[in-house]
Amino acid sequence: MIEYALLFGLGFLAAAFLAMLVAPAIQKRIVIYAENRLKATMPLSPQEVRAQRDMARAAFAAEQSRTQQELNQEREKRATLQVAQETLSAEARRLHAENAELKVQIGEMNTEAGDLRSALRQAENRLAEAQEKISTLELELSERVTALEDLQKQMHRLAADRDNLKIDLAARNAQTENDRYRVQSLREERDSLRREVKLLTGRAKQAEQRLEQEEHKALRLSDRLAREQADLADRESLIERRANEIQRLRDKIKAISAESREARKQLKAAPQDRKTGRKAEPAANPLPAEPAVTAENVGSVKDEVRHQAAALAERFQKSRGNGSDAALREELASVAARMVAITAAEEGEASPIHDILDQASPPGEGPSPSLAERIRAAMP
Repeated sequence: MIEYALLFGLGFLAAAFLAMLVAPAIQKRIVIYAENRLKATMPLSPQEVRAQRDMARAAFAAEQSRTQQELNQEREKRATLQVAQETLSAEARRLHAENAELKVQIGEMNTEAGDLRSALRQAENRLAEAQEKISTLELELSERVTALEDLQKQMHRLAADRDNLKIDLAARNAQTENDRYRVQSLREERDSLRREVKLLTGRAKQAEQRLEQEEHKALRLSDRLAREQADLADRESLIERRANEIQRLRDKIKAISAESREARKQLKAAPQDRKTGRKAEPAANPLPAEPAVTAENVGSVKDEVRHQAAALAERFQKSRGNGSDAALREELASVAARMVAITAAEEGEASPIHDILDQASPPGEGPSPSLAERIRAAMP
C-alpha cells in the first residue's frame, strides 16, 4: 500500500514538473497567437486600413475584369457557333436542294441510277453526319446558352456582392474610426495608468523603507524588551530569594526569641537555685573569632562562605550518626550568620536585617550563642 502511494505521489510530482516545464512554452504560443489574431482583426494604423481597402478594390477590379474577359470569350464563342450553325444550315439547305433536284432527275437518269446510287448513299451518309453534327452543335449551343445564363446570374450575384462589399466597407471604415478613437482613449488610459503605477511604486518603496525602519526599530525594541524581561526575571528571582531568606531569618529570630525567653526564665530561676544550693550552669561558649563582613571584603567573604558551605555539605553527607552533630550544628549556624551578614552588607543601610536584629532579644546566657548574636558578631 505504501509503495502504491509512493508511486502515485512520484507520478503526480513528475506530471506537475512536466506541466511546469511545458506551461511557459504554451503560454508563449498563446500570446503569439493572440497577438497575431489582434493584428489580423484590428488594424493598428490608417495606412494599413487604406492599404487593406486598396487591396480589396484591386481584388474586386481583378475579379470583375476576369469575369468581363470570360464573358467576352463566351460571346465570341457564341458568335463563332452561330456562324458555324448558319454555314451548316446553308449546307443543309443546299443538300436538300440537291436532293430535290436528284429526285426530279431520277426519272431522267434511270440509266445512271446504278452509278449514282453509291454517290447518293455517300451524300446521304454525309447528310446524316451533317445532321448529327447539327444536333451536336445545337446541344452544345444550348449548353453554352445555359452557361451564359449562369454567367449572367453570376454577374448579378457579383454585382449584389459588390454592393454588399461597399456597404461592408463603409461599415468597416466606421468601425475602424471607432476603433482608432478607442485605441487613442486606451493609450491615454494606459499612460495615466503608467503614471499611477509609477506613483504607487514610489509610495510602495517609501512604505517599504518605513517598514524596514519600523522592523529594525521593532527588533531593537524586542531585544531591549528581552533584556528587560531577563533583568526583571533575575530581579524577581533575587527578590524571591531575599524574601525566602528574610522569612527564614524571621523564623530563626522567632526561635532565637523563644530561646532568649527561655534563657530569661533560667536567669530568673538562677538566684533561687543558688539559695537552694544548686550549681550554676556553665557559661555560654564564646563566639569564634571571624573577620567582620564589610562592603570591601564582601566578595572574598562570599567565596569563603560558599567553599565552607560546600565542605559542610560534604561533611553532612559523610557524617551518619558518628557523634559530630554538635560541631556540624555549630558550623551550620556560623555559615548562616555569615550569609545573613553578607546580605546585610550588600543591601547596605536600607536592609531590613538591621531592624530585625534591633528587635531581637538581647544576648543572654546559654550553652551556645544564638543566631542573632552570631549575626551581630559577623557584622561590623
